[in-house]
Amino acid sequence: MRVKSVNSGLRPRGAGRARQAAALGLSVAALAAAASAGGTGPAAARPEAAPAAAAAECSAAYRIQQKLTSGTTWRMCWRHEAKSGIVLEKISYQPPGESRPIRVLNSARIAQIHVPYDDGKNEYNDITDFNFGNGMVNLAPAECPGGTVKTVKVPEAYNSGTPNVKGLCTTTRAHGHAYRMQADSGGVHQAQGKDLLVYSVNKVGWYEYITEWRFSDDGTIGMNVGATGSLSPFDYDAGDGRGWPLGKGAKAYATSHSHNVFWRLDFGLDGSSKTKVEQYDTKVSPPASGRPGPAGRTTRTAVTKERAGDAANMRWWRVVSTAGKNKDGHPRSYEIVTGAGTTYPGRAFTRHDVYFTQYDPCEQYASNNVRDCGSPRHGTSVDTWVNGQTLTHPVAWVNVGFHHVARDEDQQPMPVHWQGFSLAPRDVTAMNPLTPRALASQNGRPDSGG
Repeated sequence: MRVKSVNSGLRPRGAGRARQAAALGLSVAALAAAASAGGTGPAAARPEAAPAAAAAECSAAYRIQQKLTSGTTWRMCWRHEAKSGIVLEKISYQPPGESRPIRVLNSARIAQIHVPYDDGKNEYNDITDFNFGNGMVNLAPAECPGGTVKTVKVPEAYNSGTPNVKGLCTTTRAHGHAYRMQADSGGVHQAQGKDLLVYSVNKVGWYEYITEWRFSDDGTIGMNVGATGSLSPFDYDAGDGRGWPLGKGAKAYATSHSHNVFWRLDFGLDGSSKTKVEQYDTKVSPPASGRPGPAGRTTRTAVTKERAGDAANMRWWRVVSTAGKNKDGHPRSYEIVTGAGTTYPGRAFTRHDVYFTQYDPCEQYASNNVRDCGSPRHGTSVDTWVNGQTLTHPVAWVNVGFHHVARDEDQQPMPVHWQGFSLAPRDVTAMNPLTPRALASQNGRPDSGG
C-alpha cells in the first residue's frame, strides 16, 4: 500500500510496482553499508561483543540510564546502524533491594519487517532492502513529552537535510496500577507503575514505523512496532478478496498485505551468554473420578538444540540464567510472552512464532540476511539456521505478524496499529521488586494476618 522511498534520490517516489526496481538504484555507498551492516556509535558496542561485568560500557552520548520513581534503574547502551536503526545493548535492570545491576540482554534489535502483498505482485524486506535505519526522521519536542530527544548520526539519512537527526526519544510514562491488594485489616496496598520509553520513527515510503522499547519498573520489557503514516495512493488496484474498498462506493480497493516483524534477542543473563531455553506446556484433563473439576499438568521440555517453535494454547518459553540466582536460590529467567498476532504461512521463515538458534555473528536479519557468511550453503533466513546445533549461546528470534486489511478510518493520516510482545521477569527477584515495606516479610506462603 505504499512505495518505498522518498527524498534522497536513492529510492524515487513512484508506483508501488516499481519499488523493487528502485532498490536497484541504491548508491554504491549504500550497498557497501548493506554488506558490512556497519553502524555508528562506540566501537565496543557491537552485538558480537562478549558481555562485560559493567552495566554500561559506552560513552555518555550513547548511554541511557533512568531511575524511575519506584527506585528501579534501567541502564543500556545504544547505537545506530543503517539497516536495523537503533540497536540496544548491555541492557541491565536494578530494582530496589538489589545491590548491583542485573544484566538481561547483550543486545536487542529489529531483525526484519517483511511485507508481502495479497495480490502476490510485491514482497519487501523493509529492514534490509531499503536501509530502514537511514529512514530515521526528526522528532519534534512534543513527540517526546517530558523526555529528551537525542541526536543520532545517520550518514545517509533519507528524510533529513543533515546527518545529525534528532531522532531518539527517551522519556518516562505512567502505566497505571503496578499492584493493588486489599488486606484483611481493611487497608489497601497499591502503587502506580512507570515505564522508561525509548523510541524512534523511521519512514519507509508511505509508512512510518514507530520502534518502541518499554522498560517497566517491575522488570518487564515491552517491544513494539507501530505502523502509521499514509496508505499508498498507487495500490488501489486490488480486487474483491484481495483488498478493501476505500472512498466513495466500491471503485478503489486498497491492496491487503502483511507486516511480519522480527526481533533478535541475544540474552546475557547475569553477565553470561551461556543461558538455557525451556518450553512449558499445560494439558488440562477431564475431572478424574471423585474430583470436582478438571486437572491441569504442566511439563517442562529443555530446548538443547536449535528449534523453531509455534505459539499454542497454554504454551510458553523462558530463557534461564546459568550464572545467577535470586535471594531464594532460584535461577533467574525471562519469559517470552508472545503477543497477539497473525502467523503468515506464505514463507518458510514466517511460519513459526519463535526460533532459537546458536549464536553466529553473521546471522543478524531474519530474512534477506545480507551479510557474507563465508559459504554459499549458509542460508539467508532464520528458518535455514535451525539445523540441529547444540545451544550453548542461544539467540531468540520472535515473529509477530499483522494482516492489514485497510479500512476507511485508515485515511488520513493512518492511526497507529501496534504489534509486539514482552519479556517478563520470572524469579529475577525473590519477591515483587515493588513490595511495600509492610509486606516485606511475606516471602513464600502469605501469613493469615494480611
